[in-house]
Amino acid sequence: MLATFLRLSSTSLLFILLTSISPSTDLSDSLYKTHHTFKEQGLSQRRFKQKDILPLLDRRRNNPLYTITKVGESFEGRNIQMVRIGTGPKKILLWTQMHGDEPTATMASFDIFNFLERHNDGFDAFRKKILEQTTLYFVPMLNPDGAERYQRRTAQGIDMNRDAAALQTPEGALLKRLVDEIKPDFGFNLHDQSPRYSVGRSAEAAAISFLATAYDYPRSINPVRERSMQLIVAMNRQLQRYIPGKVGRYADDHEPRGFGDNVQKWGTTLVLIESGGLAGDPEKQYLRRLNFMAILSAIDKIADNSLTQENRNDYYEIPENGRWLYDLVIRHATVKQGTKSFEADLGINRNEVSYANASKFFYYSKVEEFGDLHPQFGTQEIDAKGLTLEKGKLYPKAFKTIGEVSQLNALNLLKEGYTYIRLTADNGGRNLGLYYTTAPLHILRNNKSAPIDSPRLGSTATFLLKKGGVVKYAVVNGFVYDLANFKTKAGNGIVE
Repeated sequence: MLATFLRLSSTSLLFILLTSISPSTDLSDSLYKTHHTFKEQGLSQRRFKQKDILPLLDRRRNNPLYTITKVGESFEGRNIQMVRIGTGPKKILLWTQMHGDEPTATMASFDIFNFLERHNDGFDAFRKKILEQTTLYFVPMLNPDGAERYQRRTAQGIDMNRDAAALQTPEGALLKRLVDEIKPDFGFNLHDQSPRYSVGRSAEAAAISFLATAYDYPRSINPVRERSMQLIVAMNRQLQRYIPGKVGRYADDHEPRGFGDNVQKWGTTLVLIESGGLAGDPEKQYLRRLNFMAILSAIDKIADNSLTQENRNDYYEIPENGRWLYDLVIRHATVKQGTKSFEADLGINRNEVSYANASKFFYYSKVEEFGDLHPQFGTQEIDAKGLTLEKGKLYPKAFKTIGEVSQLNALNLLKEGYTYIRLTADNGGRNLGLYYTTAPLHILRNNKSAPIDSPRLGSTATFLLKKGGVVKYAVVNGFVYDLANFKTKAGNGIVE
């Protein structure tokens, strides 16, 4: 009997696993356990825009805890805000969404604001320590134009994190000015990364990754950079309690255009944090919780200077990030080409496509590798040994609307080998190009023809896996449907 190997765990299973570790009670553990009480409810999904955070800032303008100022404008004229908290001698600059589609730390920042506002909950001594020993400068959305489009780059099409030297973007020039004016002792460059980075050469996706950026090509270590390593060692130790084996670090090759590298060179101890991928956490709410805990724990280390007790050499014990993951790997499938057949693996990735003004997305999946994938891993894997890969059939009847298609019995269609359904018109998708359906079917607009061949490199990942002429699995738009355990409500189909 063929097994489907899923390197996934549901959120509930993850919680059971993590709580079974039972770490000793301390600050970081208390922050972790109480995060839900500080979570900003106005940010519950990762695709938000500047208009969603402005009310959260406005409601704090009369709170004496904060000084909120406009520090500049984006290329398209959106105001960029900075939040200052505390009066201490150690200055810490934290910026988020330098890349517009990397919002995890923005959510965590507002959770931190909520935390700092509370009192009489057991954390008052810690808050007093932060506010008296540090001054925090948050820029909670540095690239609002990119956030508007949910894209990495600025409205100019420039990667701001490669603009520290040329300063071609107003946002990059603003960040350089803030560093010059504030002269922060510490900086946190807060990002999200692809969920396909692996922890070393392994099947584990990197949930959180770190980098103590190098300020020169020899990757020298001076006291400024050493403190970066020490802070990361401390944060990694805390994170291992909750995501054991899921923390990685980037290779520290010097990037002369990068802000992290240059901020380190300009004398600020810089920690780069990247939130990656975690099974059961598509909106990154668990990773948000970990950011909240890790950042506050790091600030604690800065406030009392206990970071200097950490061994910088432990930084290199964190596995270096690899690129060994696909979203789905099909192994050992029998592929027929003409009169010949052979075994091959398929590496498939599910890519997000934005719609509704980038407030929503659907997946469009492609076969990105074909052949021998034995050194690589899949977040999800199917062992297709003994199964034959075939393209699905086109259902003979065409339909007018997606609504009509939704009334069909998808399981019966897939069992009969039908994966493709035709629409007689574009069904309103003229301006979308590609969009999705919750039906586990591949829908073709305007009587478009189905592919002639079985999936090849670069094609949409829709096909069948059969044994003895019987369909065992249907793969539609890169999502696997086990016909023996079919979930009728599941579906991430595609419309082209």
